[in-house]
Amino acid sequence: MKRFYVFLFLILFLALSATAYAQIRPGAIGITPIFGGYTFEGNQDLKTSPLYGLRAGFDFTKNIGAELYYSYVKGELKSNDRRTNVHNYRLEGLYHFLPDKKFVPFAAVGLGGTTLNYPGDEGRKTRGVFDYGLGLKYFILKQLALRGDVRHVLTTGSVYNNLEYTFGLTFYFGGKEPVVAAAPPPPPPPPKVVVDTDGDGVPDDLDKCPDTPKGFKVDKDGCCLDSDGDGVRDCLDKCPDTPKGVEVDKEGCPIVVVPKAAAAMTAKEKEIIEKGKVKLNVLFDTNKWNIKPKYHNELKEFAEVMQKHPELKVIIEGHTDSVGGAAFNMRLSQRRADSIRKYLIDKFKIEPERLTAKGYGLTKPVASNKTAKGRQENRRVEAVAEYPIKK
Repeated sequence: MKRFYVFLFLILFLALSATAYAQIRPGAIGITPIFGGYTFEGNQDLKTSPLYGLRAGFDFTKNIGAELYYSYVKGELKSNDRRTNVHNYRLEGLYHFLPDKKFVPFAAVGLGGTTLNYPGDEGRKTRGVFDYGLGLKYFILKQLALRGDVRHVLTTGSVYNNLEYTFGLTFYFGGKEPVVAAAPPPPPPPPKVVVDTDGDGVPDDLDKCPDTPKGFKVDKDGCCLDSDGDGVRDCLDKCPDTPKGVEVDKEGCPIVVVPKAAAAMTAKEKEIIEKGKVKLNVLFDTNKWNIKPKYHNELKEFAEVMQKHPELKVIIEGHTDSVGGAAFNMRLSQRRADSIRKYLIDKFKIEPERLTAKGYGLTKPVASNKTAKGRQENRRVEAVAEYPIKK
Protein backbone atom coordinates (compact mmCIF):
# COMPACT_ATOMS: atom_id res chain seq x y z
CA MET A 1 0.00 0.00 0.00
CA LYS A 2 2.96 2.32 0.52
CA ARG A 3 3.54 2.39 -3.24
CA PHE A 4 -0.11 3.35 -3.76
CA TYR A 5 0.21 6.49 -1.66
CA VAL A 6 3.52 7.49 -3.27
CA PHE A 7 1.95 7.22 -6.70
CA LEU A 8 -1.13 9.16 -5.53
CA PHE A 9 1.07 12.00 -4.26
CA LEU A 10 2.92 12.17 -7.60
CA ILE A 11 -0.35 12.43 -9.53
CA LEU A 12 -1.69 15.28 -7.37
CA PHE A 13 1.60 17.20 -7.59
CA LEU A 14 1.67 17.05 -11.38
CA ALA A 15 -2.01 17.98 -11.64
CA LEU A 16 -1.65 21.11 -9.55
CA SER A 17 1.31 22.29 -11.64
CA ALA A 18 -0.56 22.02 -14.95
CA THR A 19 -1.54 25.24 -16.71
CA ALA A 20 -1.98 24.46 -20.44
CA TYR A 21 -5.27 23.55 -22.13
CA ALA A 22 -6.31 19.86 -22.30
CA GLN A 23 -7.83 17.80 -25.06
CA ILE A 24 -10.57 15.78 -23.26
CA ARG A 25 -13.38 15.73 -25.82
CA PRO A 26 -16.92 14.38 -25.40
CA GLY A 27 -17.50 11.43 -27.71
CA ALA A 28 -13.81 10.52 -28.06
CA ILE A 29 -12.59 6.91 -28.03
CA GLY A 30 -9.28 6.20 -26.30
CA ILE A 31 -7.09 3.12 -26.85
CA THR A 32 -4.25 2.65 -24.35
CA PRO A 33 -1.61 -0.10 -24.47
CA ILE A 34 -0.28 -0.44 -20.92
CA PHE A 35 2.54 -2.02 -18.92
CA GLY A 36 3.28 -1.94 -15.24
CA GLY A 37 3.39 -4.08 -12.14
CA TYR A 38 1.04 -6.06 -9.95
CA THR A 39 1.69 -6.66 -6.24
CA PHE A 40 -0.26 -9.47 -4.57
CA GLU A 41 -1.19 -9.63 -0.90
CA GLY A 42 1.39 -11.70 0.98
CA ASN A 43 -0.81 -14.69 1.80
CA GLN A 44 -1.46 -15.32 -1.91
CA ASP A 45 2.12 -16.67 -2.19
CA LEU A 46 2.68 -14.70 -5.44
CA LYS A 47 5.58 -12.44 -6.26
CA THR A 48 5.19 -8.88 -7.57
CA SER A 49 5.13 -9.36 -11.32
CA PRO A 50 5.10 -7.37 -14.55
CA LEU A 51 1.77 -6.54 -16.15
CA TYR A 52 0.78 -5.98 -19.80
CA GLY A 53 -2.59 -5.06 -21.16
CA LEU A 54 -4.98 -2.74 -22.93
CA ARG A 55 -7.60 -0.14 -22.01
CA ALA A 56 -10.41 0.93 -24.34
CA GLY A 57 -12.47 3.91 -23.22
CA PHE A 58 -15.18 6.34 -24.22
CA ASP A 59 -15.68 9.89 -22.90
CA PHE A 60 -19.35 10.75 -22.49
CA THR A 61 -18.58 14.30 -21.38
CA LYS A 62 -15.45 16.28 -20.59
CA ASN A 63 -15.62 14.92 -17.04
CA ILE A 64 -17.19 11.46 -17.26
CA GLY A 65 -15.91 8.41 -19.15
CA ALA A 66 -15.90 4.58 -19.05
CA GLU A 67 -13.25 1.98 -19.90
CA LEU A 68 -12.90 -1.71 -20.57
CA TYR A 69 -9.72 -3.05 -19.04
CA TYR A 70 -7.72 -6.23 -19.64
CA SER A 71 -4.27 -7.19 -18.35
CA TYR A 72 -2.06 -10.23 -18.24
CA VAL A 73 0.26 -10.82 -15.30
CA LYS A 74 3.13 -13.32 -15.71
CA GLY A 75 3.32 -14.35 -12.07
CA GLU A 76 5.45 -16.73 -10.03
CA LEU A 77 4.86 -18.50 -6.74
CA LYS A 78 7.09 -17.39 -3.90
CA SER A 79 7.40 -20.92 -2.52
CA ASN A 80 8.73 -22.71 -5.59
CA ASP A 81 9.09 -20.15 -8.40
CA ARG A 82 6.53 -21.98 -10.51
CA ARG A 83 4.71 -19.86 -13.05
CA THR A 84 1.15 -18.70 -12.35
CA ASN A 85 -0.56 -16.64 -15.05
CA VAL A 86 -3.19 -14.07 -14.02
CA HIS A 87 -5.84 -12.51 -16.26
CA ASN A 88 -7.61 -9.33 -15.07
CA TYR A 89 -10.71 -7.83 -16.72
CA ARG A 90 -12.89 -4.99 -15.48
CA LEU A 91 -15.26 -2.21 -16.46
CA GLU A 92 -14.33 1.11 -14.86
CA GLY A 93 -15.93 4.51 -14.63
CA LEU A 94 -13.67 7.58 -14.77
CA TYR A 95 -14.16 11.13 -13.53
CA HIS A 96 -11.76 13.80 -14.88
CA PHE A 97 -11.19 16.51 -12.27
CA LEU A 98 -9.47 19.14 -14.43
CA PRO A 99 -10.60 18.59 -18.01
CA ASP A 100 -9.34 22.04 -19.05
CA LYS A 101 -5.70 21.40 -18.13
CA LYS A 102 -2.84 19.77 -19.97
CA PHE A 103 -2.33 17.51 -16.96
CA VAL A 104 -5.69 15.84 -16.29
CA PRO A 105 -6.06 13.94 -13.00
CA PHE A 106 -8.92 11.50 -12.66
CA ALA A 107 -10.49 9.00 -10.25
CA ALA A 108 -11.61 5.51 -11.24
CA VAL A 109 -13.84 2.84 -9.76
CA GLY A 110 -14.74 -0.49 -11.32
CA LEU A 111 -16.04 -4.05 -11.15
CA GLY A 112 -14.79 -7.17 -12.87
CA GLY A 113 -12.94 -10.37 -12.34
CA THR A 114 -9.53 -12.00 -12.10
CA THR A 115 -8.55 -15.52 -13.24
CA LEU A 116 -5.48 -17.23 -11.77
CA ASN A 117 -4.03 -20.31 -13.51
CA TYR A 118 -2.24 -22.18 -10.71
CA PRO A 119 0.13 -25.03 -11.61
CA GLY A 120 -0.64 -28.63 -10.69
CA ASP A 121 -3.74 -29.69 -8.86
CA GLU A 122 -4.86 -26.24 -7.81
CA GLY A 123 -5.99 -25.49 -11.37
CA ARG A 124 -7.85 -22.34 -12.43
CA LYS A 125 -9.55 -19.97 -9.99
CA THR A 126 -11.78 -17.04 -10.94
CA ARG A 127 -12.88 -14.39 -8.47
CA GLY A 128 -14.87 -11.20 -8.66
CA VAL A 129 -13.01 -7.93 -8.00
CA PHE A 130 -13.76 -4.36 -7.00
CA ASP A 131 -11.17 -1.68 -7.61
CA TYR A 132 -10.69 2.04 -7.12
CA GLY A 133 -7.81 4.44 -7.64
CA LEU A 134 -6.41 7.48 -9.35
CA GLY A 135 -4.72 8.32 -12.61
CA LEU A 136 -3.16 11.13 -14.59
CA LYS A 137 -3.16 11.96 -18.28
CA TYR A 138 -0.59 14.26 -19.82
CA PHE A 139 -1.42 15.42 -23.34
CA ILE A 140 1.51 15.49 -25.71
CA LEU A 141 -0.75 16.21 -28.70
CA LYS A 142 -4.47 16.67 -29.12
CA GLN A 143 -4.83 12.95 -30.02
CA LEU A 144 -2.02 11.56 -27.84
CA ALA A 145 -1.50 11.45 -24.07
CA LEU A 146 0.87 9.78 -21.62
CA ARG A 147 -0.98 8.05 -18.83
CA GLY A 148 -0.32 6.62 -15.37
CA ASP A 149 -2.73 4.66 -13.13
CA VAL A 150 -2.73 3.10 -9.69
CA ARG A 151 -5.50 0.82 -8.34
CA HIS A 152 -6.36 -0.83 -5.09
CA VAL A 153 -7.85 -4.18 -6.18
CA LEU A 154 -10.02 -6.18 -3.76
CA THR A 155 -10.94 -9.76 -4.69
CA THR A 156 -13.94 -11.73 -3.42
CA GLY A 157 -13.89 -14.94 -1.43
CA SER A 158 -11.05 -14.54 1.01
CA VAL A 159 -10.58 -10.80 0.51
CA TYR A 160 -7.18 -9.99 -0.89
CA ASN A 161 -5.81 -6.44 -1.13
CA ASN A 162 -3.68 -6.09 -4.23
CA LEU A 163 -1.93 -3.10 -5.77
CA GLU A 164 -1.81 -2.43 -9.50
CA TYR A 165 0.20 0.33 -11.18
CA THR A 166 0.39 0.89 -14.91
CA PHE A 167 1.73 3.28 -17.52
CA GLY A 168 0.61 3.71 -21.07
CA LEU A 169 0.17 5.84 -24.17
CA THR A 170 -3.43 6.76 -25.07
CA PHE A 171 -4.47 7.27 -28.67
CA TYR A 172 -7.68 9.32 -29.12
CA PHE A 173 -10.09 9.09 -32.02
CA GLY A 174 -13.02 11.36 -32.86
CA GLY A 175 -14.85 13.39 -30.29
CA LYS A 176 -16.33 16.85 -30.30
CA GLU A 177 -13.77 19.56 -30.82
CA PRO A 178 -13.76 22.16 -28.06
CA VAL A 179 -15.23 25.50 -29.04
CA VAL A 180 -12.50 28.05 -28.84
CA ALA A 181 -13.93 31.46 -28.08
CA ALA A 182 -12.74 34.13 -30.41
CA ALA A 183 -10.37 36.53 -28.81
CA PRO A 184 -12.21 39.68 -27.87
CA PRO A 185 -11.31 42.69 -29.98
CA PRO A 186 -8.81 44.99 -28.37
CA PRO A 187 -10.45 47.79 -26.45
CA PRO A 188 -10.72 51.03 -28.37
CA PRO A 189 -8.19 53.65 -27.44
CA PRO A 190 -9.48 56.07 -24.86
CA PRO A 191 -11.10 59.12 -26.44
CA LYS A 192 -8.92 62.15 -26.71
CA VAL A 193 -9.79 64.57 -23.96
CA VAL A 194 -10.74 67.87 -25.56
CA VAL A 195 -10.36 70.80 -23.21
CA ASP A 196 -12.02 74.07 -24.19
CA THR A 197 -11.49 76.30 -21.19
CA ASP A 198 -13.25 79.40 -22.52
CA GLY A 199 -16.09 77.41 -24.16
CA ASP A 200 -15.75 79.06 -27.58
CA GLY A 201 -15.73 75.77 -29.52
CA VAL A 202 -11.98 75.81 -30.23
CA PRO A 203 -9.91 73.39 -28.08
CA ASP A 204 -7.16 74.85 -25.97
CA ASP A 205 -4.36 73.26 -28.03
CA LEU A 206 -5.56 75.23 -31.09
CA ASP A 207 -6.90 78.34 -29.35
CA LYS A 208 -4.73 81.42 -29.91
CA CYS A 209 -7.07 83.51 -27.75
CA PRO A 210 -7.79 81.20 -24.77
CA ASP A 211 -9.64 83.77 -22.65
CA THR A 212 -12.47 84.76 -25.00
CA PRO A 213 -15.49 86.12 -23.04
CA LYS A 214 -18.71 84.14 -23.25
CA GLY A 215 -21.20 84.85 -26.04
CA PHE A 216 -18.84 86.11 -28.75
CA LYS A 217 -18.35 84.43 -32.11
CA VAL A 218 -14.78 83.39 -32.85
CA ASP A 219 -12.69 82.44 -35.88
CA LYS A 220 -10.85 79.13 -36.39
CA ASP A 221 -8.06 80.34 -34.09
CA GLY A 222 -10.51 80.99 -31.24
CA CYS A 223 -10.21 84.78 -31.48
CA CYS A 224 -13.17 87.18 -31.49
CA LEU A 225 -14.43 88.41 -34.85
CA ASP A 226 -14.34 92.05 -35.89
CA SER A 227 -17.89 92.40 -37.21
CA ASP A 228 -17.72 96.12 -38.07
CA GLY A 229 -14.19 95.91 -39.51
CA ASP A 230 -12.80 98.74 -37.38
CA GLY A 231 -9.74 96.77 -36.23
CA VAL A 232 -11.08 96.14 -32.72
CA ARG A 233 -12.36 92.62 -32.00
CA ASP A 234 -16.00 92.31 -30.90
CA CYS A 235 -15.15 91.18 -27.37
CA LEU A 236 -13.26 94.47 -26.81
CA ASP A 237 -15.42 96.71 -28.99
CA LYS A 238 -17.72 98.99 -26.99
CA CYS A 239 -19.13 100.46 -30.23
CA PRO A 240 -19.71 97.33 -32.35
CA ASP A 241 -21.61 99.06 -35.18
CA THR A 242 -19.11 101.70 -36.20
CA PRO A 243 -19.60 102.77 -39.84
CA LYS A 244 -16.94 101.71 -42.33
CA GLY A 245 -13.93 104.00 -42.64
CA VAL A 246 -14.46 105.81 -39.33
CA GLU A 247 -11.38 106.16 -37.16
CA VAL A 248 -11.84 104.53 -33.74
CA ASP A 249 -10.08 104.46 -30.39
CA LYS A 250 -8.80 101.34 -28.59
CA GLU A 251 -12.34 100.56 -27.45
CA GLY A 252 -13.67 100.61 -31.02
CA CYS A 253 -15.58 103.91 -30.69
CA PRO A 254 -15.34 106.65 -33.35
CA ILE A 255 -12.92 109.48 -32.76
CA VAL A 256 -14.52 112.78 -33.81
CA VAL A 257 -11.93 115.53 -33.83
CA VAL A 258 -13.19 119.09 -33.46
CA PRO A 259 -10.59 121.52 -34.92
CA LYS A 260 -9.53 124.21 -32.47
CA ALA A 261 -9.96 126.82 -35.13
CA ALA A 262 -13.54 125.83 -35.87
CA ALA A 263 -16.31 128.36 -35.59
CA ALA A 264 -17.85 128.90 -32.18
CA MET A 265 -20.02 125.97 -31.11
CA THR A 266 -23.62 126.29 -30.08
CA ALA A 267 -24.48 125.66 -26.45
CA LYS A 268 -26.03 122.28 -27.23
CA GLU A 269 -23.07 121.21 -29.37
CA LYS A 270 -20.61 122.20 -26.66
CA GLU A 271 -22.61 120.45 -23.92
CA ILE A 272 -22.94 117.13 -25.71
CA ILE A 273 -19.28 117.19 -26.78
CA GLU A 274 -18.00 118.02 -23.33
CA LYS A 275 -20.53 116.18 -21.13
CA GLY A 276 -21.85 113.46 -23.45
CA LYS A 277 -25.48 114.52 -22.95
CA VAL A 278 -27.75 117.54 -23.29
CA LYS A 279 -31.16 118.38 -21.84
CA LEU A 280 -33.81 119.15 -24.44
CA ASN A 281 -36.17 121.89 -23.22
CA VAL A 282 -39.34 120.23 -24.45
CA LEU A 283 -42.37 120.07 -22.17
CA PHE A 284 -45.58 118.08 -22.63
CA ASP A 285 -49.09 118.51 -21.40
CA THR A 286 -50.34 116.10 -18.74
CA ASN A 287 -50.67 112.61 -20.13
CA LYS A 288 -49.67 113.91 -23.61
CA TRP A 289 -46.72 113.17 -25.86
CA ASN A 290 -47.37 115.41 -28.88
CA ILE A 291 -44.71 118.11 -29.48
CA LYS A 292 -45.95 121.69 -29.33
CA PRO A 293 -44.78 124.08 -32.12
CA LYS A 294 -43.00 126.34 -29.66
CA TYR A 295 -40.41 123.59 -29.09
CA HIS A 296 -39.64 122.97 -32.77
CA ASN A 297 -36.71 125.41 -32.74
CA GLU A 298 -35.21 123.58 -29.73
CA LEU A 299 -35.25 120.35 -31.67
CA LYS A 300 -33.97 122.08 -34.83
CA GLU A 301 -30.84 123.19 -32.93
CA PHE A 302 -30.23 119.67 -31.72
CA ALA A 303 -30.78 118.23 -35.22
CA GLU A 304 -28.12 120.63 -36.55
CA VAL A 305 -25.62 119.23 -34.03
CA MET A 306 -26.32 115.70 -35.27
CA GLN A 307 -26.03 116.83 -38.91
CA LYS A 308 -22.69 118.48 -38.13
CA HIS A 309 -21.40 115.29 -36.48
CA PRO A 310 -22.63 112.35 -38.61
CA GLU A 311 -20.80 109.80 -36.43
CA LEU A 312 -22.83 110.82 -33.38
CA LYS A 313 -25.36 108.29 -32.10
CA VAL A 314 -27.86 109.41 -29.48
CA ILE A 315 -30.27 107.87 -26.99
CA ILE A 316 -33.38 109.99 -26.45
CA GLU A 317 -34.25 109.48 -22.79
CA GLY A 318 -37.70 110.23 -21.42
CA HIS A 319 -38.25 110.90 -17.68
CA THR A 320 -41.24 111.75 -15.48
CA ASP A 321 -41.99 112.89 -11.95
CA SER A 322 -43.58 110.60 -9.33
CA VAL A 323 -47.17 111.65 -9.94
CA GLY A 324 -49.09 108.55 -10.98
CA GLY A 325 -48.13 104.91 -10.87
CA ALA A 326 -44.75 103.55 -11.95
CA ALA A 327 -46.15 101.55 -14.86
CA PHE A 328 -48.14 104.52 -16.13
CA ASN A 329 -45.09 106.82 -16.00
CA MET A 330 -42.92 104.22 -17.75
CA ARG A 331 -45.35 104.05 -20.68
CA LEU A 332 -45.70 107.81 -20.78
CA SER A 333 -41.93 108.45 -20.79
CA GLN A 334 -41.44 105.92 -23.61
CA ARG A 335 -44.14 107.53 -25.75
CA ARG A 336 -42.57 110.97 -25.29
CA ALA A 337 -39.08 109.68 -26.20
CA ASP A 338 -40.56 107.91 -29.26
CA SER A 339 -42.31 111.13 -30.29
CA ILE A 340 -39.07 113.18 -30.28
CA ARG A 341 -37.15 110.45 -32.12
CA LYS A 342 -39.83 110.29 -34.83
CA TYR A 343 -39.85 114.08 -35.18
CA LEU A 344 -36.06 114.24 -35.70
CA ILE A 345 -36.20 111.48 -38.31
CA ASP A 346 -39.21 112.80 -40.21
CA LYS A 347 -38.38 116.52 -40.06
CA PHE A 348 -34.58 116.59 -40.33
CA LYS A 349 -33.86 113.27 -42.06
CA ILE A 350 -31.64 112.01 -39.26
CA GLU A 351 -30.76 108.34 -39.96
CA PRO A 352 -33.02 106.08 -37.81
CA GLU A 353 -30.12 103.89 -36.73
CA ARG A 354 -28.49 106.93 -35.08
CA LEU A 355 -31.42 107.49 -32.73
CA THR A 356 -32.68 105.24 -29.93
CA ALA A 357 -35.69 106.04 -27.73
CA LYS A 358 -35.77 104.84 -24.13
CA GLY A 359 -38.30 105.68 -21.43
CA TYR A 360 -37.23 105.56 -17.78
CA GLY A 361 -40.42 106.76 -16.14
CA LEU A 362 -39.84 107.95 -12.58
CA THR A 363 -36.73 105.78 -11.98
CA LYS A 364 -34.04 108.45 -12.51
CA PRO A 365 -35.05 111.67 -10.73
CA VAL A 366 -32.58 114.57 -10.65
CA ALA A 367 -34.49 116.53 -7.98
CA SER A 368 -36.94 115.90 -5.16
CA ASN A 369 -40.49 115.01 -6.16
CA LYS A 370 -41.79 116.60 -2.95
CA THR A 371 -41.82 120.10 -4.47
CA ALA A 372 -43.38 121.48 -7.64
CA LYS A 373 -39.97 122.77 -8.78
CA GLY A 374 -38.38 119.39 -8.24
CA ARG A 375 -41.12 117.57 -10.10
CA GLN A 376 -40.75 120.04 -13.01
CA GLU A 377 -37.01 119.28 -13.22
CA ASN A 378 -37.73 115.55 -13.26
CA ARG A 379 -40.18 115.88 -16.18
CA ARG A 380 -37.34 116.13 -18.70
CA VAL A 381 -36.07 114.77 -21.99
CA GLU A 382 -32.32 114.26 -22.51
CA ALA A 383 -30.17 113.33 -25.47
CA VAL A 384 -27.28 111.08 -24.40
CA ALA A 385 -24.38 110.27 -26.74
CA GLU A 386 -23.61 106.56 -27.08
CA TYR A 387 -19.90 107.46 -27.16
CA PRO A 388 -18.10 110.75 -26.56
CA ILE A 389 -16.92 113.14 -29.23
CA LYS A 390 -13.23 113.82 -28.65
CA LYS A 391 -11.50 117.15 -29.22
